Amino acid sequence: MRPDDLERVVVIALGSNLPGRYGTSEALLEAALARFPEVGLKVLKRSTQWRSAAWPDPKGPEYRNAVAVVEANAGPRVVLAALLALEAKLGRERGARNAPRTLDLDLIAHGREVLETPDLILPHPRAHERLFVMGPLAEIAPGWRHPVLGLAAAELAAAAPVGRDAAPVR
Repeated sequence: MRPDDLERVVVIALGSNLPGRYGTSEALLEAALARFPEVGLKVLKRSTQWRSAAWPDPKGPEYRNAVAVVEANAGPRVVLAALLALEAKLGRERGARNAPRTLDLDLIAHGREVLETPDLILPHPRAHERLFVMGPLAEIAPGWRHPVLGLAAAELAAAAPVGRDAAPVR
């Protein structure tokens, strides 16, 4: 991917620590990625899956995480609605914030757009602090630059204070 391509892409983080009807969180993440085209998201690159302790309570089930860089022919609100609908289709039931979940699809960035509304903040306000997001992103797009901070994904991964145990699944 060329550096100027990274200016236009959409970044989506995937996470799961409850497998739901898919047997494993790994299988659930793969099912979600396979359905991205159905909601208008063309996967350009995707990371390997990463594992990390549950956050903020490490006593919960271990997470599996991944990041996809996609092309979308829709604005951020439409992309977010598509992600929420896909979560629901794959069995996500919303409970308490940061509770264990079957599937979490987070819109991390939509090109260079900076937006703050009650239902959507871009870039994602905490993604740069989380190794389980920045690590997978740095794996596939180390030169991607945060639209506000201006730092590359690789720099953000190295400095991320949350989820320092995150590592690729081998």
